[in-house]
Amino acid sequence: MWRIQHEARASKEQAMRIISLTICFILAAAVSLYAAVGCDLNDPDRDVARLFPGSTGYKTIYVSIDKKGGKELLQRIEQRLGDSFQGIFETIDVPYTLYQVYRKKDLIGYIHGVNQKGQYGGIQVFLALDLEGNIKAFYFQKLTSRHASKFRDHQFGEQFIGLNLKDFNSYDVRSGKITGPSRVENIKNPVPEAETDFRASLRATKKNLILVDEFLLGNKYLKHFRTGGER
Repeated sequence: MWRIQHEARASKEQAMRIISLTICFILAAAVSLYAAVGCDLNDPDRDVARLFPGSTGYKTIYVSIDKKGGKELLQRIEQRLGDSFQGIFETIDVPYTLYQVYRKKDLIGYIHGVNQKGQYGGIQVFLALDLEGNIKAFYFQKLTSRHASKFRDHQFGEQFIGLNLKDFNSYDVRSGKITGPSRVENIKNPVPEAETDFRASLRATKKNLILVDEFLLGNKYLKHFRTGGER
């Protein structure tokens, strides 16, 4: 009788150990997942062709602030943004996916998307850019909002075309105010009661442009930041 009870107790303890280990693995996987949330095109072949008509291919580049420059780079990006990185979308090890777009052998532009916290959930803002960092197209790949249809309307996205980081240097992402001459002031909010999502869209765009400048353009626009964002 004692032997049976002993074996039953040992079997129960082994089962509990297996359950505990399983929980640990699940938690570890969850931590890893939420520690680095990237932003990829849902269908790169389709999306690149749509955003760059006439393109013949693309190259995908993966980079993170941690590997590119660490805490020093993060600090500079935050200074340029005018706000601190926070949350699962903006950890130092977030993997950024950048697309270099080609027409045969010629590089003709870039595509890059970022995650941003909106009022009701996550937002993914993608920009198609020419080689000088000017916006050719703006669109939401993901937008959790009751007013998503109005923000997704082409008239809203068209307001960003032609703008670059020099324009956004004067936009204060914390206050939502423009501190100097900038074409950003021409971007109108299609839903006044959704100010949070509107400002999240502008913050995501500025962050996107800064990251492209740091990762692809060799800090082409950094001099404008240092001189107060002059045009």
